[in-house]
Amino acid sequence: MLFFLAKIFTDKEVKFGLLGLVLGVGIFFIGWAIILFIKKRLQNCNFPQIEDVYQKLLNPHKNLLITVFLIVIVDLTVVLLPNNYWTNSLEIIVSLSLAIASSWLAAQIFKNFFDFYLLNAAFKSGQKVSSELLILLRWVANIIIIVVAILVYAQTHQINILGLLASLGIGGLAVAFAAQKTLEQILGGIVLYLDRPFVIDDYIGLPDGTFGRVESIGLRSTRIRTSGKGTVMIVPNSALTQLNIENFTGAKKVMSILYLTFYRAISSEERALIRQVILDSTNDIFGIDSRNTEVTFKTINGDIDKTQAQVAFFILGSGDVSMELRRQLLDLATQTMTQCLKEYGIAFDIEEPTIYVDSPITI
Repeated sequence: MLFFLAKIFTDKEVKFGLLGLVLGVGIFFIGWAIILFIKKRLQNCNFPQIEDVYQKLLNPHKNLLITVFLIVIVDLTVVLLPNNYWTNSLEIIVSLSLAIASSWLAAQIFKNFFDFYLLNAAFKSGQKVSSELLILLRWVANIIIIVVAILVYAQTHQINILGLLASLGIGGLAVAFAAQKTLEQILGGIVLYLDRPFVIDDYIGLPDGTFGRVESIGLRSTRIRTSGKGTVMIVPNSALTQLNIENFTGAKKVMSILYLTFYRAISSEERALIRQVILDSTNDIFGIDSRNTEVTFKTINGDIDKTQAQVAFFILGSGDVSMELRRQLLDLATQTMTQCLKEYGIAFDIEEPTIYVDSPITI
C-alpha cells in the first residue's frame, strides 16, 4: 500500500498529507473538548432554555453531528494537499458527502424544531391551526435546505449554476413543444404524488359516475378497477388533476380516548367546568371534530370518592402525515387542558397511553 502511494504522490505531497491528517485530528479533539466544556458550563450556569434547546434539537442527532464534523475535517485535510487529479477527485467526493450529510442534519434539526417549537407556537397563537398549512411549511423548508446546499456546493466548485439552469431551460422548451401531451401527463403524475388526493387501494369516485379501487398510479396514467363490472379504466394523470375526486377510503376518522382519574368526588358544577375546558382546548384545531367530543363521568368500582372521566376526541384527516400532525396538536391541547384545570384547583392523573380507535367509512 505504501509503495502504491509512493508511486502516486511525491514525498512533498505525502508530508503535506500527514501534516493535514495531524491537524485534522488535532482540530477534532480540540473541537470536541470545546463542545464538552460549553455543555458543562451551560449545566453549571443553569440555563434551562439553552439546555432545553440542546436536548431537543442537537442531542437526538449527536452521531450525525459527529459524522458531519469528521467529514469537515477530512475535507480540510484534502484541501491542504497539493492539487492533482487524485486530490481533486477525492475533494469532490468528500465535499459532495459533506453537502448531503449537512443537508440531512439541517432537515432533521428543523424537524425537531418544527415538532417542539413551531407546533407549540402555532397552537398558542389563539388562531385556527391548519395542519395542511403546517405540512406545506415543513415541505417548503426542506426544499429551501436542499436548494441552499446545491447553491453552496456549486459556488465552492465554480459551477455556473445559472448557466446550467438556462441551458436546461432552453432544452426543456424544445422538449416541451415536441412532447407537450406526454409532459402534461407526467407533470400530472408528479402533482398527484405530491398532493396525494388518493393512494393505491383507495376507493374513489369521479364526476362521470366512475367508482372503483385505485390499482396503480403511474407517471402518465392511473388505473382504476371499476366496481361491479371489474374492468380497468385508464385515466390520464393530467385529467385527474382537474377533476373533483371523491375519496371514500381516505376520509379517515380516528377516535382518541383519554381517561382522567380524579381521586375525589366531582360535583356537577365541576363536571360542567371540566367539560367546557376540554371543549375550549380543541376549538382552534382544524381536523378535530369538537362538536362530537364526548365527556362522560363515572365512579371507579363503585367508590364514590374516585371519579373517572372518559374523553373521546374525533380526529378527521385524509392522509397519514396529516393525521400524525393532528395527533401532535391534540397532545398539545391535552397539555393546555391539564394546566388550565390545575389552575382551577382540579387535580387528576391521565392514564397512559392514549387509545386510538380507527373508524373507517364502510364502502
